[in-house]
Amino acid sequence: MVQKKQFDKAKFKKSVEENVRVLFRKTLKEADEQQLFQAVCYTVKDSIIENWMATQQAYEKEDPKTVYYLSMEFLMGRALGNNLINLCEYQEVREALDEMGLNIDTIEDQEPDPALGNGGLGRLAACFLDSLATGGYSAYGCGIRYRYGMFKQQIRDGYQIEAPDDWLRDGYPFELRRREYKKEIKFGGFVRVETDSNGRNHFIQDGYQSVMAVPYDMPVTGYGNGVVNTLRIWDAEPVDSFQLDSFDKGDYHKAVEQENLARNIVEVLYPNDNHYAGKELRLKQQYFFISASVQEAVAKYMRKHDDIRKFAEKNVFQLNDTHPTVAIPELMRILMDEYELTWDEAWSVTTKTCAYTNHTIMSEALEKWPIELFSRLLPRIYQIVEEINRRFCLRITEKYPNNQEKMRNMAIIYDGQVRMAYLAICAGFSVNGVAQLHTDILKKRELKDFFEMMPEKFNNKTNGITQRRFLLHANPLLAQWVTDHVGPDWITDLKKINGIKVYADDKKAQSEFLNIKFQNKQRLAKYILDHNGIEVDPRSIFDVQAKRLHEYKRQLLNILHVMYLYNKIKEHPEMDFYPRTFIFGAKASAGYRNAKLIIKLINNVGAVINNDASIKGKIKVVFIEDYKVSNAELLFAAADVSEQISTASREASGTGNMKFMLNGALTVGTLDGANVEMADEAGHDNMFIFGLTADEVIEYERNGGYNPMDIFNNDQDIRTVLTQLINGTYSKNNPELFRDLYNSLLNTQCTDKADAYFILKDFRAYAAVQEKVEKVYRDQALWAKKAIINIASSGKFSSDRTIEEYVRDIWHLQSVDVKSKASNDSGRMLDD
Repeated sequence: MVQKKQFDKAKFKKSVEENVRVLFRKTLKEADEQQLFQAVCYTVKDSIIENWMATQQAYEKEDPKTVYYLSMEFLMGRALGNNLINLCEYQEVREALDEMGLNIDTIEDQEPDPALGNGGLGRLAACFLDSLATGGYSAYGCGIRYRYGMFKQQIRDGYQIEAPDDWLRDGYPFELRRREYKKEIKFGGFVRVETDSNGRNHFIQDGYQSVMAVPYDMPVTGYGNGVVNTLRIWDAEPVDSFQLDSFDKGDYHKAVEQENLARNIVEVLYPNDNHYAGKELRLKQQYFFISASVQEAVAKYMRKHDDIRKFAEKNVFQLNDTHPTVAIPELMRILMDEYELTWDEAWSVTTKTCAYTNHTIMSEALEKWPIELFSRLLPRIYQIVEEINRRFCLRITEKYPNNQEKMRNMAIIYDGQVRMAYLAICAGFSVNGVAQLHTDILKKRELKDFFEMMPEKFNNKTNGITQRRFLLHANPLLAQWVTDHVGPDWITDLKKINGIKVYADDKKAQSEFLNIKFQNKQRLAKYILDHNGIEVDPRSIFDVQAKRLHEYKRQLLNILHVMYLYNKIKEHPEMDFYPRTFIFGAKASAGYRNAKLIIKLINNVGAVINNDASIKGKIKVVFIEDYKVSNAELLFAAADVSEQISTASREASGTGNMKFMLNGALTVGTLDGANVEMADEAGHDNMFIFGLTADEVIEYERNGGYNPMDIFNNDQDIRTVLTQLINGTYSKNNPELFRDLYNSLLNTQCTDKADAYFILKDFRAYAAVQEKVEKVYRDQALWAKKAIINIASSGKFSSDRTIEEYVRDIWHLQSVDVKSKASNDSGRMLDD
């Protein structure tokens, strides 16, 4: 780590004032909060640019191997606070702003969350970029500059409404437009073949439409080491500018046709693909950013090297799930069609360059494209995929003669579909899961045939999170408490946090922890009052489930249990019940009907319970609108209970579970995903584990033996709760509103089978463990002890550890020592 340079407070303050004057023609007193935010960001950006240039110069000199992390999502969160922390200047800037009469918290709140991601996939990518920069590794994140993200969630009358997330409305001060690296991306048309005098075939795409991919670079600062890596997000622009001749002739549509083609590609993340046009747009998006990223990676390599056959020695592509899998045929296309390598030469380079991370156990989520769509939109790419498939099928036949089942289970092209995960496994030199249980299930079930054929490719890399954002920034009170007890080394080596374990039984430490938690709960309670208009008691148990909404994550189990508790309190008002605030945060995919219906149910249940004075505030239900990184940080810091209750065998890993653990929440969870490893680290006694195991779920799915109607018939409490879904208790004006949720639990009208996610099967175990939660919470010393042990046991779950494992086992990178100041002999502009 380099020596921290002296912060020049006077220079900082002068720069902020100058930026307000130059950018907005105002004085400090005249500027509004957004303008002040912009001015502060541009001042901070000046420091970052200096380190950014120094980093690129160091990479230029050392020529290290570079990882390109290819991902449809990067859920970065707000940049200002994170950059100040990693520059080790947060406190100094806070003091400087205080002296100027400005509040850093107010200024940070002016920053929109960049709408470049949605869930755990994108947040993992962001954590990885932070850890790569902190480790001093040469890395690019590559994605799309979505103009409106997935959507901005609004709750109206309990329903989720999708609105554009216009995060770029005021401009984004930390991005740089890099038009000098623009790339042309081609769609459609046909492929013609020309044969040269040497008998070599040349494949030429004609009759295509194209757009220009223009990169915008965002800095990714490493902690305290002067390193600034790059998140490169691609915007789409028309190849030809505005067609004035068409406009003058009155053909206004044609005048802007090219611009509309480009804009559509980058408007939103995950456009609804319930229709053909949506599927086509998703495939266009994937090829758009992958082609641009691969083209530039190759061009960058060739600016310094002369042998493309050695490309894999200096570059590695990590495919974050199946979305970037077209990188494989695109690299093949460039190597063969532009650099004239033979098939075998190109395949050798490609299969040494590409590695694949699987993020799902659910086979239906493994991406597939109809041949008709794929071949029409990407004709040359499809030819290459066809040839990859032909050769791979020969390998399958050679190893498993006359085995049609193997062919059906492994062929890349089958039943009229291109199966992207299978392409990634075939061509990737590494295939990793993201938690040990997940990887084991892939080997034994979902990808069993591939594991049998090529076991050397498979490995596990349990996910992690960056403690710098999710403790140091999100929970400064607890972060300072940890530092006071074990020193600051945990900031870059989270294993050091284990040192606080010796304080788990210390009464003073317990009291200090509980006081910090209470202050964080007060902060969240204020947010809820300001945003929801609901008054919650910070002395109640804050029980939080915050994650993407999917039926397998079982938010439905949670809210059914809330209904069950409400029924008990109504029946027995005298019962001793510790007050509890149930907090939900989740977005549902726009086309996912049942998920959106669960959001409506949560809000309707909340409307009934929160307005029932007879229960005297014993239960409150809150739904946090527009769940994102910035409000998630408040939830992680304030939560007492972390709900990680997915159906066992369904969650690949989860990372929210780790963020709650790091902040001292106790987990109520199934033995699923990374929960298993968390329990191993903290001890099962310090978590609240319940429900079916993964093996039990798989056994039921394979052999049957579970009928939810048996539970419905024999359990009066459960029958009452389910009946309330359809008798108007929570929807007076439309008793049938939640019929689809009722049907999903009891019959096959809505799903392939009744209660596919074993909600009723696990209900009683869930209710029992929640009673245990209340009992333990009443013993505050015991609760604090368990919470401190959880924090102390979170060291394994740093993304720094995960990245080091990727570096060691897959990427084989070398850390580069970057000086904090650009060398005097440079004088060059920011390199690529």
